[in-house]
This record gives sequence, C-alpha cells and structure tokens, in this order.
Amino acid sequence: MRAKLLWVLAAALGVSACLAYLQHDEFTVPENFPVLEPHEIGPDTPPTTGDELATFGSGCFWCTEAVFRQMKGVKSVVSGYSGGSVKNPTYEQICTGETGHAEVVQVTFEPKVISYPELLELFWRSHDPTTLNRQGRDTGTQYRSVIFYHTERQRILAERYKQKIDEVRVYRAQIVTEIVPFSEFFPAEPEHQNFYANNSRQPYCRIVIGPKLDKLRKVFGEKLKTDPE
Repeated sequence: MRAKLLWVLAAALGVSACLAYLQHDEFTVPENFPVLEPHEIGPDTPPTTGDELATFGSGCFWCTEAVFRQMKGVKSVVSGYSGGSVKNPTYEQICTGETGHAEVVQVTFEPKVISYPELLELFWRSHDPTTLNRQGRDTGTQYRSVIFYHTERQRILAERYKQKIDEVRVYRAQIVTEIVPFSEFFPAEPEHQNFYANNSRQPYCRIVIGPKLDKLRKVFGEKLKTDPE
C-alpha cells in the first residue's frame, strides 16, 4: 500500500486504525547486530580523502532519506531513482515497477566523520533486508533492498558486511540485498525531497517514519546531529 493511499485510509478510518494496520508489518532489528571490526575492514580498503558518495535503496525513499539525514558527517541526502532503463523517470513511472529503477537516496558524506561501514550499519539496521522486492506493505522491484557501490572499496565492504550479518544469523532469513555497480542517479521531483521535515504532520510521517527515527536515536546516540536538516 503506497503512502498516499495510507493518507486516505487515515482520513477515512482515523489515525488509530491506520496505526494498527501499519503495525502489522512493523520491523524490529535484533539487538545483537554486528559491526565491521577494524581488522575486517582491512588494509586493502584504505579510506578515501574528501567527500564521498553512497547510494542506497531500502524501500520508500521518504523513510530512507529521513534516516540518513540524522547522522553526523552526512552533508546531503537526495531522494531519487537508480538502476533502471528509462532516462529521467517520473515518480508515476517508477510506481508502475516497469522501469527497473529502485527508490534510492544519494548520500554525500565525510569519511573522516562517518565511515562507509557505519553507513552500511545504518542502512541494514533501518529496514528489512530479507524481504525480496518488499518493505512492509510496499511491494515491487522499486522497493528492493539494494546498494549501488561507487568504488571497489565500497563493493568489498558491503559484501563483507553482508556475509558477516548472515554468518551470525541476525535474521531468520538470509539477506537479499543486491550489491551492484552504480550507473546513473536521477533526482526525484522537488515534493519528494526532505519529505519528512516538510510533511511531519502527515499520518505516514507520524506513524511510520517518526517511530523509526526514535529507534535510531536509541541506537546511534552521539553519532546523530543535534539539529538535522
């Protein structure tokens, strides 16, 4: 069920009914979530200098963008589309699931402040990477769990981290996150940018995104900005 339809449900049934509907699909990450230790990052993946780009897809980009905007060292987050065959796709085209694109965010970050492995931890903690082409009630390839790596270093780290999470059996099922090379990124329409901050009173933002950010604050604490964008 798309968020726009959820707003209609909330208006027709009341926010409490919409909340009960959404909680059926609430996703909670187990507490024993691993991190990549320094020796696992290794000398074969030296950090870069200057700002770096990362591109992630983890379901609806309204949620993903709000999550990444919270972190210190993240300079900008842009919602958009990657991984498809159509140039400059529209949101309406994406929602058909026929263009091959995923809803993604492109993150510009400072590696000296927040590392790529830390971004990977945030990525895997903030959605369900074991459901193929689905997050909650949102279904279709546009909602797939995917990492578009920009460098060989990003590929290595993403694959190592994915393997470690599966090895320690954090989830009951194996991770289905795609790890594929970055090709093109198309920014989404202006109304989709910084959606949570601009629409915080909407039922979807209060019921879905708000609780997710509350969980994020409990996990990452001092790594979060005191005044996110």
